[in-house]
Amino acid sequence: MAELRLQANTENLEQVMGFVEEQLAHTGCDTKALMQVQMAVEEIYVNIANYAYSPSAGMATVRVEVEKQEELEQAVITFIDRGVPYNPLEREDPDVSLSAEERPVGGLGIYMVKKSVDSVEYKHKDGENVLILRKRL
Repeated sequence: MAELRLQANTENLEQVMGFVEEQLAHTGCDTKALMQVQMAVEEIYVNIANYAYSPSAGMATVRVEVEKQEELEQAVITFIDRGVPYNPLEREDPDVSLSAEERPVGGLGIYMVKKSVDSVEYKHKDGENVLILRKRL
């Protein structure tokens, strides 16, 4: 497991993206899976940076593990912050059959995350928001 701890702000997004990509570089991750992981990581990290501590700032931790079971590899990416408790999975999925003008604002990002990875889990424990993404590589 590799871990990156940094100030939760959008200026550090490039560092987070590079860290995750570096951890997955030695795996059998194909281009499509890598792009899906990158999109999900960007969405979750930017949400933490913009909303977890607003209007103040705080720290975020990003952990990357690659689990191997027989022939299968799975990336497990965990985001941890001590910001305002918020479970994005409680939000109802947007009705994507509606046009952008007809749809209420918000919720599309986490919907895209859920569609691009195999599972998303959330828990609030010991004052921390913990969001876990799992993606078969």
